[in-house]
Amino acid sequence: MASTKQLRLGAFMRPVSIHTGAWRYPGAWRDANFNLPRLTQLIKTLERGCFDAFFMADHLALLNMPVEALKRSHTVTSFEPFTLLSALSQHTTHIGLVATASTTFDEPFHIARRFASLDHLSQGRAGWNIVTTSNPDAALNFGRDDHMEHDERYARAREFYDVVTGLWDSWADDAFIRDADSGLFFDTDRLHVLDHKGKHLSVRGPLHIARPVQGWPVIVQAGASEAGRQLAAETAEVVFAGAGTLANAQAFYADVKGRMRRLGRDPDHLKILPGAFVVVGDTVEEAHAIRTRLDSLVHYDSAIASLSIALGHDASLFDPDGPLPEIPPTNASQSSRERVIDLALREGLTVRQLAQRLGGYGGQAFVGTAQTIADEMQEWLETEGCDGFNVMFPWLPGGLDDFVDKVVPELQRRGIFRTAYEGRTLRENLGLPRPGNRFFESQPARE
Repeated sequence: MASTKQLRLGAFMRPVSIHTGAWRYPGAWRDANFNLPRLTQLIKTLERGCFDAFFMADHLALLNMPVEALKRSHTVTSFEPFTLLSALSQHTTHIGLVATASTTFDEPFHIARRFASLDHLSQGRAGWNIVTTSNPDAALNFGRDDHMEHDERYARAREFYDVVTGLWDSWADDAFIRDADSGLFFDTDRLHVLDHKGKHLSVRGPLHIARPVQGWPVIVQAGASEAGRQLAAETAEVVFAGAGTLANAQAFYADVKGRMRRLGRDPDHLKILPGAFVVVGDTVEEAHAIRTRLDSLVHYDSAIASLSIALGHDASLFDPDGPLPEIPPTNASQSSRERVIDLALREGLTVRQLAQRLGGYGGQAFVGTAQTIADEMQEWLETEGCDGFNVMFPWLPGGLDDFVDKVVPELQRRGIFRTAYEGRTLRENLGLPRPGNRFFESQPARE
């Protein structure tokens, strides 16, 4: 009997694999970060696999790691998200296009205008991943000496969300009349000037672009700290979560959806998608051999740098073959730091072992055959550990091809994943409602 719950799948791209050793794997496209034809082929493969969204991560500085590590990593450089996704929108028809944009180092008017434009260019497939930017080096690229304090970043993000969504509601859906006979292009009575003045932001508006096709692009959020969870419960429609274990995922799922209920939001209007690094083999042994070979391609300099970033502390000072020492609080991402410390304690890893794990990819991984991976994904879905996954591929294009050609058909056979897209917009395919306009009642379309 087919499951009634349906899996949602995003593809986490940076714009290619997050694994530090991926570019060195045999058969990998080493230049894919800046090769538009290859990126176009990747997103077309994802669309053939009926993925909900191409999720483009972003960063506003080189990762804060030593030069010896930086020079070995393909993950530190990428196209600017809006430019790339705008180009990819013209080669696809259904898959969503999610871009990361920072509330700490950008302005609401810029964000609102870019995402509205992308939503129109793609005919309703844009999504905004709200981030507060935890990399302290980013501050130096924006005329600041110090990084904004963690809770203050989230307070600004909450106000930022209100301003951006308010700007998207500048125009009623039927504001543009375009009546050639009368010479009236738009109805000024159907235009709202936001005139926002708050603690962090002052924005007059209105946005000079028609309301997005989806009303608002889909709101995505990834923070897992207390402030991040509350922001997700209040604003998000998709959460990119870091789980670690099924039990942790179930606790996070219950917490965030419980907060939504207390706020009067429908929990079904939020899709929680933990990140899942997926390695597919024809046998379980083959899949683990692929993972072992992939991890072996991560240089130790990169590995220890990745650990330093996750901890917000210079891990090169630690004894490589000793246990992880106590780490003092920092202004880095708290949820990331806590996951790493928990992993070290749970598995009794030395600093060296922990660094090697993180240097490749240290999060939740499904390593096995199409059948065993589908088993795990189905269990997570049906026991309220998630609504789907943001899938990360071990190398490209081979790792992505294996998932689409082997795992997707198995999920479809079980009745837990679509065989065709339900609609044209990202909201329709995710089963999310189109938001009403806070300033205007819906009116019948003009004749």
